[in-house]
Amino acid sequence: MNRKVILVFAAVSTLLTSCMVGPKYSKPSAPAAPSYREQPPSSFTGSGGWKTAQPKDSLLRAKWWELFNSPDLNALEEQIEPANQNLKVSEANFNQARQYITVNKAYLAPTVAVNPYLDSVHQSSNRPFLVSKGFTSADFYFPADVSYELDLWGRIRRTINAAKESFQATAADLEAVKLSLHAELATDYFEARSLDREKQLLDDTVAQYEKALTLTRNRFEGGISSKAEVAQSETQLKQVQAEDIEVGVARAQYEHAIAVLIGENPESFVMKYEPVQGAPPVIPVGVPSQLLERRPDIAAAERRMAAVNEQIGIAEAAYYPTLSITATGGFEGNSITNWFTWPSRFWSVGPQSSEILFDHGIRRARVNIAKYAYEGTVASYRQTTLTAFQQVEDNLSTLRILEQEAARAHEATQAAESSLQLSINRYKGGLVTYLEVVTAQNIALTNERTEVDIQRRRMDATIALIMALGGGWDTAKLPAT
Repeated sequence: MNRKVILVFAAVSTLLTSCMVGPKYSKPSAPAAPSYREQPPSSFTGSGGWKTAQPKDSLLRAKWWELFNSPDLNALEEQIEPANQNLKVSEANFNQARQYITVNKAYLAPTVAVNPYLDSVHQSSNRPFLVSKGFTSADFYFPADVSYELDLWGRIRRTINAAKESFQATAADLEAVKLSLHAELATDYFEARSLDREKQLLDDTVAQYEKALTLTRNRFEGGISSKAEVAQSETQLKQVQAEDIEVGVARAQYEHAIAVLIGENPESFVMKYEPVQGAPPVIPVGVPSQLLERRPDIAAAERRMAAVNEQIGIAEAAYYPTLSITATGGFEGNSITNWFTWPSRFWSVGPQSSEILFDHGIRRARVNIAKYAYEGTVASYRQTTLTAFQQVEDNLSTLRILEQEAARAHEATQAAESSLQLSINRYKGGLVTYLEVVTAQNIALTNERTEVDIQRRRMDATIALIMALGGGWDTAKLPAT
């Protein structure tokens, strides 16, 4: 009979613990278009910074920076994850979130505790209402307590699920930090390389202006030119030399920023001089629906949304009674000799249930709080998605426009260089004053620096596009729980 009771009790317990109150999570819809508004023109040949992915195209790879074909950049990027201190903070948060799963899983198992103690007491002979004389007693106590809460309504299981989903959200946060740091390093790298190219341009310009100064001095000594033209030439030269030196200030700052990103002291880090060359690489864009799976910040928002949904069930479970089973047993004796003998044993076991009958609306308010929190995470998820689409569209349009601008700027530079050469020839022939040469020099240098700046902006926009697309990550890489 006792065996039947135990089996019935076990069956009822299993049935009850299979219940789980609260809403079942279903990922809400997010705004998505069938394609991006920015599409390549029919004459597109792939020389720019992006393209629409075809079915056979692969998405960005994890080491997306290798698309730039820069061994120096590749070597620097590989140093971020082992050494960057901000990344280590995110990794610590990730590992901490993992441990919360273990903590909450522990509540599914019984808790066992022991509290042994030895006690010797001498009673006073003068205690009130004490007839007998004082005496001394000893108590040797070794209890073991076991307690177990049946998860009747899924409160513990939902808490575990919430911990798992928060852990996955933290994993996505970690990937977002990695993506941000890798993109920041790539941006700083190409900013420094663009400054190297600008310095190269200014160095060449200084050499040209020195030749021009020599020409004006020779003409002045020959009585052909005036002292004012020599002064104009000297002014031009000194101004460009000052600008050439100024480039070093920004270049040093980017070098220092890169050193910190890879965990090195800026004092000991030196990046060799290497002007950036060529157009940015072609980036496979894909379709908007893929963006929901590729952006770690969107994945983190979705996982947090799922975790908050669990809180609704946890709050609703408070409406139902809790059932716990507690057991205590052990040995108690009055001396060390009989402490662990069979007659010294004691035990007690029994279930305990509790239910709140009236709380003046506290449970209802907590359920509503959880529901409103969930609504907030849904809105945050959708806003994160919209922002992601905006960032992709922004950088696609930026790259398209900059590609067109680069072509016009290059034509303007060629025209300015031709004009400058004509002005110099006319000056040598005595047909114009040096003022025309100065004007042509300023125009040529401005156009050349504009070309360098457009190339820098195209590199920055390409990196920003890669970041907007989520790098080479996707939700399949979220850790299993």
